[in-house]
Amino acid sequence: MPSLGADMAAGTLVEWLKKPGDPVRRGDVIAVVETQKGAIEVEVFEDGVVQQILVEPGATLPVGTPLATIAGTGGEPAAEAVEPVVTPPSVPSILVPSVSALLPEPDGVGQGHRPASPVARRLAARQGIDLSGLRGHGPGGAILLADVERAIAAPARRPAGLNLAEMRQAIAAAMARSKREIPHYYLSTTVDQSKAQTWLATVNADRPPERRLLLAALELKAVALALRRLPEFNGHHRDGAFQPGQGIHVGAAVSIRGGGLAAPAIHDTDRLGLDELMERFRDLVARTRAGHLRSSELGDPTITVTSLGDRRVDGVFGVIYPPQVAIVGFGRLVERPWVVDGRLAVRPLVTLTLAADHRVSDGHRGSLFLAEIDRLLQEPEAL
Repeated sequence: MPSLGADMAAGTLVEWLKKPGDPVRRGDVIAVVETQKGAIEVEVFEDGVVQQILVEPGATLPVGTPLATIAGTGGEPAAEAVEPVVTPPSVPSILVPSVSALLPEPDGVGQGHRPASPVARRLAARQGIDLSGLRGHGPGGAILLADVERAIAAPARRPAGLNLAEMRQAIAAAMARSKREIPHYYLSTTVDQSKAQTWLATVNADRPPERRLLLAALELKAVALALRRLPEFNGHHRDGAFQPGQGIHVGAAVSIRGGGLAAPAIHDTDRLGLDELMERFRDLVARTRAGHLRSSELGDPTITVTSLGDRRVDGVFGVIYPPQVAIVGFGRLVERPWVVDGRLAVRPLVTLTLAADHRVSDGHRGSLFLAEIDRLLQEPEAL
């Protein structure tokens, strides 16, 4: 039973997706586990063949209990079929929606293949609509553009099984303990986004809507590259010491339709080109809102980026999500007076904020981190 969150002590096995004799590769989904977070897809962390199922569906087991064994393809000894147990951090985690992870993923963002017209797929992907839950009115039940438009116009509904009150309680408990145990410090700066906006307009000029880059992709990439120069903001604080991240896995805060919040990871964010990063970000948003998250996406974000700009918030000062040691916030893009080369001009500005753990870094290093993000956003073509 893997640890899927800070206060997870046990989980209930819902269903096996593999059986003895089935080949598996690292990253394959092998089972579904129900936790306080909801139903989470559990990935296998070994290549080989499923050898033995040790636990039957319906059993509730503590973290660390072996669920199955797999035999390596080269005849190596059997290994646990889930990620090696990591000592859970001492604070609860933000919840994800309690929905069945066994449903097909949204068409266009996962392996689900509901028949749908191309324009319907594109609109659904942009809006985070799960095609598996729609009724199609086209030939053979194919989903049409009108079906997706009706779903967008319908009142937002929470995923089945999502207990919003429990989610709010868990978020409140996590944030209260974070503020109680982590010595936060806060910094902010103002970033001129005129170069980024001009570059985006040029790049997107001849692209269809579904392939256009958003400012969010540039912001995520700039944060990731800045972490290369200031790695003390990338990692976890456990057992009284800072543990640097084994990669730069930026957690993107995503609101869930009907209420709630999750911050799953975009793995190796610094190594992704902007187009791939944008594609992964769209995919993550769509799957988060549909309730299709994997254990690896919840377990290893090394920093969180949050933005409330689309909610007309000028600036957001986040609370660190333990065991992480920093959270970066972006506010809305606002045109304001700005002095450029000694002259007053109107520029698109964004408030950039940092909340960081004083046990690991200080205001001097934090200011360098924000300055590096700003510098990178002034050279969007280099991202």
